[in-house]
Amino acid sequence: MRWSQLHKIAISLPLAVLAALALIAINESGYQRSHRALQTMAHNQAAHSSVNRLLQSMLDAETGHRGYLLTEDERYLQPYEVAVSTVNSNLDELRTLLAESPEDMADFAQLSRQISRKLSEMELSLQLYRQGNEDAWKFVMFSDVGKENMDAIRRYGRALLERNTQRVVSSQVEVQRSLHLSRLGIATVTAIGLLAFYMYLRQTNALQRATEREQEVLEHERARLEGLVRERTASLSALANHLQQVREDERGYLARELHDELGALLTAAKLDVARLKSRLDTQAPEVLERLRHLSETLNGVIALKRRIIEDLRPSSLSNLGLTAALEILTREFAERAGLEVQTNLETVELSDATQLTVYRMVQESLTNIGKYAHAHKVLVTVHNHPQHVAVQIRDDGQGFDLSGIGRTSHGLAGMRQRVEAAGGRLTVSSTPGEGTLVSAILPTPDSSGDTPRRRASDLTV
Repeated sequence: MRWSQLHKIAISLPLAVLAALALIAINESGYQRSHRALQTMAHNQAAHSSVNRLLQSMLDAETGHRGYLLTEDERYLQPYEVAVSTVNSNLDELRTLLAESPEDMADFAQLSRQISRKLSEMELSLQLYRQGNEDAWKFVMFSDVGKENMDAIRRYGRALLERNTQRVVSSQVEVQRSLHLSRLGIATVTAIGLLAFYMYLRQTNALQRATEREQEVLEHERARLEGLVRERTASLSALANHLQQVREDERGYLARELHDELGALLTAAKLDVARLKSRLDTQAPEVLERLRHLSETLNGVIALKRRIIEDLRPSSLSNLGLTAALEILTREFAERAGLEVQTNLETVELSDATQLTVYRMVQESLTNIGKYAHAHKVLVTVHNHPQHVAVQIRDDGQGFDLSGIGRTSHGLAGMRQRVEAAGGRLTVSSTPGEGTLVSAILPTPDSSGDTPRRRASDLTV
């Protein structure tokens, strides 16, 4: 992954986060401004309504007052009394609503004085009327003082109404401005957020494509390295096979030399001893005993020579076949080691090289059993299957821990190399105290008898 791609993604992601935070901030700011404007609007509308109720109460009081004085009908006193009783509460409510505005409080003070004068005037004329002083109450009623008071009340009330109306309009404009700004800000931030998201998706796709390209490069490099490993493995396997073949050739050469040269010398020496023995006087028992001992020694050397030759190059394998050679090998091992060796050997069709591989595997396994296993019984089996041959050597010895096998264990490594060189697979199973099982699967030759039909890794037991 390149640093530039990481850098771009590191920019686009914070940009998208900042856009989201800005969107939340703009929305919250617009809400707060609109909320304050609506509160101000509601407050001004309440003041507007309170002024209207106050003016309506004064109008009702004046209408009821005049109707009573002109008609002497007591029914007009009820609207008057109700209106007068509500004026004071209206004044208190309006005072509370206008308390935060010095300008409104100045007009309210004038309005309150004018209302007090008007109420006093109406109360005075009503008292004079009830006292029967007709000239006096008519003078008060029809003078210009009452009209001036009402005009003043209307003027101050109108001023309050106009000012509150202007404030309501200003609050409405503020709400509209807040909504407009919020709309514009949200649209802008949304566009920025979408741009950041688009950049992020684009960089993510670019990063994915870069990752896929890098993966392809890695796959190609891995395939190249695997091919190189296979090539090196094939070379090493070919070299190991060559070394094994050289070893077998050298063993064959030594066996021939021992058979031809040393065998001829030992045979000649034995004939010479026999000739001397026949010509010596029988009255020399000590000499005859020495000659007899020498003849026995030569026979032992000849037997040792034959055993060494068989170990180097088993003649029974080439002359009698694999089954007979394994029977001879296991029988001689049982006699030397003093163990019970059982065999279950089926006749198999294998190439000469594969037969030698099976023979050496059994030979090496029996050697290891004799040295390390401390076993009492050994079972050697060879079974012929349609597509492979299964070879097993099992003992009831002390076993060993497979994880403790080091690189210096050349016996097992040599067996494995031989089996794998023949296209087979070798497995070793062992548990301390429960014995050991060495098993190999080797492919049978095809119709030509030259090459394995398939590798043992593709076969099943």
